[in-house]
Amino acid sequence: QAPVPGRAPNAPGSREDPQPPATIPLRRGWCRCETIRRMDVRKTVLVGHSAERMFDLIEACEHYPDFLPWCSGATVVARDDATVIADITVNYLGVRFGFRTRNPKRRPTAMRIHLESGPFRRFDGVWDLTPLSADGCRIDFALHYDFDSTAMARIARPVFDRIANTLVDRFVARADQVRAAGAPSSLASETAVAAPPQPVVGVG
Repeated sequence: QAPVPGRAPNAPGSREDPQPPATIPLRRGWCRCETIRRMDVRKTVLVGHSAERMFDLIEACEHYPDFLPWCSGATVVARDDATVIADITVNYLGVRFGFRTRNPKRRPTAMRIHLESGPFRRFDGVWDLTPLSADGCRIDFALHYDFDSTAMARIARPVFDRIANTLVDRFVARADQVRAAGAPSSLASETAVAAPPQPVVGVG
């Protein structure tokens, strides 16, 4: 056939030399989508502390800033024997945000974690404590979360993943510290470890 006027022979797109459409090389595992990955953390440990001691540490959120390096503030909004509502402020490695949880509880064996407000699409968890002896228990911890925006996930996820994966270890280390200090109550802060035992109340 005669060449198309104005088009060089064998030019891309000519009938004489058809060319496949251009393609963009993709790396294996690369994705153009903006899907936010959900995080699921599960951990089970056997510890040499009573379920009561561990539960009291977990529920006493007002003392979190004493031993959780990422927690710069914790306020109990409401508390009774069955539920506690708490505001927690995360300020760690340049990332800062706050959230509120409502936590049904049953001392000394269980506490649930439900999101009330914060930068999460989903945030729920559970602490289950099984007494094994007067000075031992099993802790089963689970936390499921994802952030409510891609931008927030990019900024905060690496920090919060680290927090979630080390949370149980931080509480066990705190229990060791309280016992070594001879504190009469796990609710006592480091600045008042000699204070008399306080009634056990809720937390988040």
